[in-house]
Amino acid sequence: MATQYGISGTTAKGIAASVERGVSEGGLEPGTTLPPVRGLADELGVSPGTVATAYKELRRRGIVVTRGRGGTVVAAAPSVASRRPPKVPEGLRDLAGGHPDPELLPHLVPPSRLSPGARSHRSTPRLARLEDAVRDWLGPDGVPTDHVTFAHGALDLIGRLLSVELRPGDGVAMEDPGYHHLLDLVTALGLRTVPVAVDDEGMLPEALRGALRTGVRAVVCSPRAQNPYGGGFSAERRDALVEVLREEPDVLVVENDHASAVADAPLRTLTTGCLGRWVHVRTVSKFLGTDLRWAAAACDPTTLARHDGRLLLTSGWVSHLLQETVYGLMTDDGTRALVARAQETYRLRRRALVRELAGRGIEAHGVSGMNLWVPVRDESAVVNGLRSYRWWVAAGARFRLASGPGVRISVADLEPADAVRLASDFAAVLDESEATYGG
Repeated sequence: MATQYGISGTTAKGIAASVERGVSEGGLEPGTTLPPVRGLADELGVSPGTVATAYKELRRRGIVVTRGRGGTVVAAAPSVASRRPPKVPEGLRDLAGGHPDPELLPHLVPPSRLSPGARSHRSTPRLARLEDAVRDWLGPDGVPTDHVTFAHGALDLIGRLLSVELRPGDGVAMEDPGYHHLLDLVTALGLRTVPVAVDDEGMLPEALRGALRTGVRAVVCSPRAQNPYGGGFSAERRDALVEVLREEPDVLVVENDHASAVADAPLRTLTTGCLGRWVHVRTVSKFLGTDLRWAAAACDPTTLARHDGRLLLTSGWVSHLLQETVYGLMTDDGTRALVARAQETYRLRRRALVRELAGRGIEAHGVSGMNLWVPVRDESAVVNGLRSYRWWVAAGARFRLASGPGVRISVADLEPADAVRLASDFAAVLDESEATYGG
């Protein structure tokens, strides 16, 4: 173990706590190999079974993973220290964050009247008028809206469902490359990520079928504006995926439509396929405001009961003040016009960079949403090279499971004129990399 951190403890609980402390404080970094069971047992003067029990508990909680002959190592995104993006160096243009353009977000105005007095919000957790607005929002896209619910964002809802439906060690089919916070969440829950390759039309059907054959209990995917690849389901791809999913009716299908109104692509939802277990979730942070931690979901009745039952026992309900704010924005004509302008603006900015990169022979993926995925040979060389030109982009390692290297570029506030300079600098960085490392 190439670290100065010394694991201590004489019980399984104490050893696990020592490792967790080392991870959370930075003494044991992601990828660090822990001592073999027998070696640590001899060092601490305990039985091998005690150390094995400690390691098992750490695996269950998503702090370490076992790699066969590679031993037990600290997880890439341990649940006690989820990987956060590096801070943007001063003076650099941030194209790594994935945030919407603040100029295209409405002003948030909380309700003028607070919730009157004490009442049982648990008995009426959702505002009826917001439920109706959600049905009007989802229904025209073909999503069944017989059963709807709310949550504190997509990650909140997905995490709650996975913790109710699955047990540590169960497999979850995940897009690869995929949204890094979702990948981290699955690991933190002690679940097993099973990569499913994607292209410009979303998950590949045969890759999904392969994941299902491993016995996964859930599938998490994006129907459009897939992060980071930018793909979106075509009608043919949606139908092919539905055909595959029907083979496993007990698998929970989570459809994360995170960009929805500004995705610049029609929704071709899996929920029209008469699946057994499903949930379609939408958030508003990309077009109403990142501080609006609210999500709407439509789902089958079993999923509704399980989600709301767990919500009732934890936070109980989503703040009615938050619901009032969301309702006011969703039904405001000025806000709707601003959202439509945002969608068109993001489309122009995304296409401008794709065009400029293509003109320099650089492949980029991004048919929807506000991100581009650019395959590269050496992520570090590209990220550091662009840094020298005052650009800051996201290295793809945070988003990948088994897919090839790349970088993610967020184009939300990248004007077309800036795209010309970025593409030129990108081409120069690739030329410099080839000169250094060989063609």
